[in-house]
Amino acid sequence: MALRSCWRLAGVVPRLLWNNTVQFEACVPGGQGSASSSVSTHPGYKKLLFRAFSSTPASTDVSYEQLKELLVGRKAVVIDVREPWELREYGFIPGSINVPLAQVNTALQLGPEDFKEKYGGELPHQTDNVVFTCLAGMRSKTALNTAITLGYKDVRHYSGGWQDWVKHEQHR
Repeated sequence: MALRSCWRLAGVVPRLLWNNTVQFEACVPGGQGSASSSVSTHPGYKKLLFRAFSSTPASTDVSYEQLKELLVGRKAVVIDVREPWELREYGFIPGSINVPLAQVNTALQLGPEDFKEKYGGELPHQTDNVVFTCLAGMRSKTALNTAITLGYKDVRHYSGGWQDWVKHEQHR
């Protein structure tokens, strides 16, 4: 029985390398655990739940209200990663800087003068509060991950994106 548990565990471990939030289990003879992390499965065995952890901050999402507050207080650099034609056609969040997703990696490695000349805003420092946004939250999440790999510490994304922004602004 213990050998079967080890095989079950071994089959899941490689997935930890690919997934940030993998959850797996093992049955351990006479296992000890708290009620929230273990469940009785067979007499004398406990099912232990394990969870992989990511280096990404616990919550990287910003709500409409939080973004609005950050913009009013000028407490964050907001980068819209949509293509320029999308901003012209649909609109943009006031105060945001447009850096298309395909250019984020290169843009965040430019010098401050080059960044300002190309994108019309200040290059955020690696310690600045940076919020990425896009149409619906998919591209901004990719940009957030890119910024983290470049050493940015306080990065988040507006998961609702432009669609959520418009919905809230219409109700004001």
